Amino acid sequence: MPAHRSRTDRWRESLQQIGERGGGVEFAFARPDQTDEQAANQAGDLMWRVHVLGITSDEILVEHPSAMGQPLNVREGAEIVVVMSVGQNRWMFRTRVIGSHSLQGPRGNASRSLRLMMPAAVERCQRRNFMRVGNAGVNLVRVRVWPLLDPASVVIAEAANRDMFKTGGTASLGDERIVLPEVGPSFEARLMNIGGGGVGLLVDKNDASAASRARMVWMMLDLTPTMPAPLAVTARIAHTHIDSEQNVYLGSAFEFTFNIAHRSFVVDQVLKYVNRLQLRAAA
Repeated sequence: MPAHRSRTDRWRESLQQIGERGGGVEFAFARPDQTDEQAANQAGDLMWRVHVLGITSDEILVEHPSAMGQPLNVREGAEIVVVMSVGQNRWMFRTRVIGSHSLQGPRGNASRSLRLMMPAAVERCQRRNFMRVGNAGVNLVRVRVWPLLDPASVVIAEAANRDMFKTGGTASLGDERIVLPEVGPSFEARLMNIGGGGVGLLVDKNDASAASRARMVWMMLDLTPTMPAPLAVTARIAHTHIDSEQNVYLGSAFEFTFNIAHRSFVVDQVLKYVNRLQLRAAA
């Protein structure tokens, strides 16, 4: 039997190992069944990487996702797409939230978690289209990234970004009306996952050189047309690695040192976006 077939048949064992090793899975809110063309014309999906906290025959318990410490409002019954990875192999399945759970930490502090229904089966992701299998698919958010030359210059640019949201203005990536800080040449990325204090970006191998040199960046997350404009945020690159296809993964931490006021704005927009994604899935 081929190795990949054997691993797929034993996916529960792989999931159990992920949990035992303190690993995690990625999940996104599922979208209604669509063609690839229809999905491409809609807002992208946000993915969260969450730790697997427990597994039973019927459920998967994962940590509750958050946006910079603010828990997301995840609705019971929400349809979820989950991606699990072991080495270079990735599997995807569709499930739903069946409730929440409160865990008591070693120091007496309580933490929230989500209960997901255990799927009957999973499907192996293909390398060329690794975010789409069967009836489960994820359309990753596009991101424009600029190496940041002068961190202090983000103050005016991020204030302009907030004003665009608040005044009802609209813009898209590449719009000349978008105010930029002092930056170098930009490159494209896809938002692989968003965590408590940063994001993971996947950069095509053609831009690998520029991405590998970046240390602090100014990025715009394309949340249109669900949101009126791309969301601007400053980040510090924490780590990088190259995958089997020679693409570059950038792990970054949000940086608000130069503009503390922008933090609450970013959190609010992410929470609004999540709520709208769930409404879209329920429509």
